[in-house]
Amino acid sequence: MIRVVLPYHLRMLARVDGEALLEIEGPATLSAVFEALEKRYPVLRGTIRDQATLRRRPFVRFFACKEDLSHDPPETALPNAVVSGVEPLLIIGALAGG
Repeated sequence: MIRVVLPYHLRMLARVDGEALLEIEGPATLSAVFEALEKRYPVLRGTIRDQATLRRRPFVRFFACKEDLSHDPPETALPNAVVSGVEPLLIIGALAGG
């Protein structure tokens, strides 16, 4: 099981208490996680990545094992600690302003 931590507003939208737990078939990549997340929680479609281009939405960031994966390609394999469920994949709403 892959553990995904969503920002508060997306947890409330999807009605998720705590972490989202996902089973991934095939290679555990960023794209596979987002597909599984959108399949399990259809209300999240288009909130994390654009539905047409499948690119990350502005102001959404991805972290795993203290590494920023936000600019990595969607086919990037997740770290072993995330795949094994030891560490979560964090989806964070970035802040902007001055």
